[in-house]
Amino acid sequence: MQDDNILALENVSKFFGKVIALNGVTLRLKRGEVHCLLGDNGAGKSTLIKTLAGVHLPSSGDYLVDGEPVRFESPKEALDLGIATVYQDLALVPLLSVARNFFMGREPQKKRFGINVMDLDLAAETSRAKLAEMGINVRDPHQPIGTMSGGEKQCLAIARAIHFGARVLILDEPTAALGVKQSFNVLKLIHKAREKGISVIFITHNVHHAYPIGDSFTLLNRGRSMGTFTKDTISKNEVLDMMAGGAEMQQMMTELEGATI
Repeated sequence: MQDDNILALENVSKFFGKVIALNGVTLRLKRGEVHCLLGDNGAGKSTLIKTLAGVHLPSSGDYLVDGEPVRFESPKEALDLGIATVYQDLALVPLLSVARNFFMGREPQKKRFGINVMDLDLAAETSRAKLAEMGINVRDPHQPIGTMSGGEKQCLAIARAIHFGARVLILDEPTAALGVKQSFNVLKLIHKAREKGISVIFITHNVHHAYPIGDSFTLLNRGRSMGTFTKDTISKNEVLDMMAGGAEMQQMMTELEGATI
C-alpha cells in the first residue's frame, strides 16, 4: 500500500555544536497538497529547508520519502528523487537569457561540425511553452532574465523545477520581496502545481499569503514545532495569534499599557 505521505520528517533535530537549530520537529507532506511552513525570523525555517533539500543531515530523527528512510549526502540526491528547492536567490544569472537560465546545467545538445553545442532553438521553444503553461508569456526567450520582474523570475524558477520532474516543490519565501500583483501570480502558480499533482512546501512568514492557498500548516518557533493544523481546524486569526506569541504577546502589551512613561 502506498504511503499517503510523499515525504516526512519524524522527530528531527539539528545541532550545530551547542546551538539547537531544530528540536524534535515532525512534518508530514501528503501527496498533492500545499503544506505551509510558518514562522518568524529565527524560527528554524532555513535549517528545516536545507534538511529537506539534502544540504544538512539531521542530527537525530528520521527523514522518509515514499515511506522509506533516506539519508541525503547532497542536494543532488534529493533532486534525483524529485525533491526540488527554489531558494529566495533563485540561482539565476541576470545576464543570461531566459532560455539559458531555464536549462542551466541541463542544456539540450545538438551536433554542429561534429561538436556538441547547446540547441538554443529547442531551449527557446521549450522554455517559452512551459512558461506559457504557467501563465507567463515571454516575448523573447533570448532576452536577458535581468529584464524580467521579480514575480516572473520566481515563476520561471518554479516552472523549471516542474519541467525537470519535481514531485515535491520546496519554496523558500517566494513572495517575500514581491508586490501584491506579483505575489498573486506566484500563488496562482502554486495552485497550478497542486493541480498537476505536485506536493508543495510553502515557507513564509506571511499568513495572508499562506492561508488562502494552504491545505495544512506547520508553525515553527525557536526550532520547535507548535503543531500542524489543517484549514478546517484552524482559522487565519488563530494562526496569526500563534505566530504573534499568543498569551505571551498579550501579557507584554498589558505591561506596556500599564507602564509609567
